[in-house]
Amino acid sequence: MFGSYYRGFYLLNELLHGEISSQVMVVGVASDDPEASNIAADKRVWQYPHTSYEERMVAELAEEFDVETFIGPVNAQPFYDIIDQWKPDICIMATFGQRIKARLINTPPLGFYNMHPCIDDSWPSQYVGGNPFQALMLDGKRYCTIAFHAVDESFDTGSLMGMSKKIALPKEASVTDMHKISSFAAAQLASCALKKIIVQHQASK
Repeated sequence: MFGSYYRGFYLLNELLHGEISSQVMVVGVASDDPEASNIAADKRVWQYPHTSYEERMVAELAEEFDVETFIGPVNAQPFYDIIDQWKPDICIMATFGQRIKARLINTPPLGFYNMHPCIDDSWPSQYVGGNPFQALMLDGKRYCTIAFHAVDESFDTGSLMGMSKKIALPKEASVTDMHKISSFAAAQLASCALKKIIVQHQASK
């Protein structure tokens, strides 16, 4: 899993404790270091007020359950060596501050996936990029959906695999509120999508 903040926390918790946990094993977690230059924190959720615990909540949960954790540049040889040891069958991204390049996209045989906030009008969404909640807020949207999609080398344009139900957004919700409000639904969406991928893979054997 590649993730941070609340979406990463709820997804990791679902993988460790949810209904899908009996069908998967988390072999490793990559998370954000908001202080690192490669995270572009000024364009993502880390630009907003947050606590030091929120910066490390995913890594702490992973370490609590003895899941190996990596914090650093993922598009470089040191991490390539690590992920080659992890040998993941599938990778899922949830609020992760680095773009994923072809070397990583092509590593898991069952695919590399992401969850992206949008609205259910079309795909690819008009709300692409690193701060979709801000764009939704500026447009006065009162709901969002979460898209589960394959990762490609562009921004949030890979094949759509699933979409959550509408998630209501309070009128005065902030960007960080939107992250928190939608994170549990995102984890449930990922669980359902994972089950379908596993079933399809087993059927193809």
